[in-house]
Amino acid sequence: MATSADRRVDGRQSRWDRHNAERRQHLIDAAVAEIEASPPGSEIHVHQIAARAGVGRTVVYRHFDDRADLDRAVTAEIVDGLAERLVAEVTLDGTIPDIVRRVVGSYVEWASGHPPLHMLVIQGSGAGGSPLEEGMGRIAGQVHELLGYAIEVLGLDASDDELAALDSLAYGLVGAVFGAVRRWSGSDPESRPAPDVLVGLVADSVWFLISGHAAHLGLVLDRDQPVEEVLLGALSEPTP
Repeated sequence: MATSADRRVDGRQSRWDRHNAERRQHLIDAAVAEIEASPPGSEIHVHQIAARAGVGRTVVYRHFDDRADLDRAVTAEIVDGLAERLVAEVTLDGTIPDIVRRVVGSYVEWASGHPPLHMLVIQGSGAGGSPLEEGMGRIAGQVHELLGYAIEVLGLDASDDELAALDSLAYGLVGAVFGAVRRWSGSDPESRPAPDVLVGLVADSVWFLISGHAAHLGLVLDRDQPVEEVLLGALSEPTP
């Protein structure tokens, strides 16, 4: 049975842990603000982050193992915010092109509005297990869930192999969108297409892929029909 002294110790430890977590988050927020205030691709030094946070340089390393640990935490913070923004857009509202435009448009808007943060995020995008890979996995998981639900509700005749491949296909689809926006954002602003043109082309490309796979499974989709209407129509059909 815990004594009053044990409870006091636990209480102090809990407050200390909370203080450390808050200080760590404060440093991460300061790093993000410093990156945002600097030209894209700028090298950000620890003393700059410490100065913006209002602490000494040594305080930073009390909360992070090393510079790599700090960089990963900062990148994860940025990617988490972006992933939450995009996952919120992956819903059944609207037609398939509407949904894709909503997601891609949100990403393009964020990338255009935060060039330094976007450049930081994509710098380590090729490394497995990177924050970007994890963020893309979250978005792909949402897409995978919607596709699986649609296949089930619509009663499509998908093979076990096709169902097993849905996860990989969803991740590939999300990766292609990220790749297109990454390439677009890194191109010459004077020669690249306007954001709405890019969003429309990417949305069309995703539509062609989805409608093509649906046709293969015996379903002809109308690009102007809301997804919820398609699914509700299938659910209301009498069972044979």
